[in-house]
Amino acid sequence: MEKKELYDGFLVLEKHAQQMLKEIAAMKDDMAEALERNAELEIENKHLRQHLAELEKDDNKTSDGGVELSKSKQNLESLYNEGFHVCPMFYGQRRVNDEPCAFCLDIIYGEN
Repeated sequence: MEKKELYDGFLVLEKHAQQMLKEIAAMKDDMAEALERNAELEIENKHLRQHLAELEKDDNKTSDGGVELSKSKQNLESLYNEGFHVCPMFYGQRRVNDEPCAFCLDIIYGEN
């Protein structure tokens, strides 16, 4: 009977080992899902922080009383700040002593 008890003991041990392997595999799958979800949330969090920073930057621009300019008007403003006229009458000419030009300013900051 000792051999039978020993054999039965090994069968029980084998069943326990198989059950443990199933539990370990399930835990491994759960861990992989959790890590994948965590990575997705980190990426989403990063994008949301960037978006929030952009919104705050835009908020600061408009709250300073400044006018939010389109890309084309920003380009014209840049040219004007470099000392060139952007108005149709003197377009491309250098502004003498960087004097302000009402026509240029109207084109850049006007309502049109």
